[in-house]
Amino acid sequence: MAKAENGDTVRVHYTSKLKEGTPIDSSQGLEPLEFTIGDGRMIPGFEEAVVSMIPGETKTITIPPEKAYGHYKDELVTTIGRKDLPEDLKPELGMNVEIADKNGCMIPAQVISISDTEITLDANHPLAEQTLIFEINLVEILGKKV
Repeated sequence: MAKAENGDTVRVHYTSKLKEGTPIDSSQGLEPLEFTIGDGRMIPGFEEAVVSMIPGETKTITIPPEKAYGHYKDELVTTIGRKDLPEDLKPELGMNVEIADKNGCMIPAQVISISDTEITLDANHPLAEQTLIFEINLVEILGKKV
């Protein structure tokens, strides 16, 4: 039977949770997740786990932060003046916003602090520093991406 390999488009079902057991996400009851192994759309540890699986196989893996969403980086926290915000933006704690990086690319960030004169934004992924547990079921291998 064929094994999944780099470049294959595959369909999987998955359930994820934090190391301590808190559920994160699941595709159960939904259409299987479709992606191409190696295209960088999935976290590296997830893609690596699917390589060599055969259709119908299920495995449970532990993915450390460096193969998931990385480590927390202080340089991804920035404070900006409220005067620099768009006039129609009314920041609230926990609000998700998009900010431009130094190359002009938009990245998601969360408002983590608000004062009368400035707000602090955190562009770290919410799952940075987390060890993740995934149960993955390879539903099918669709073949190489054309």
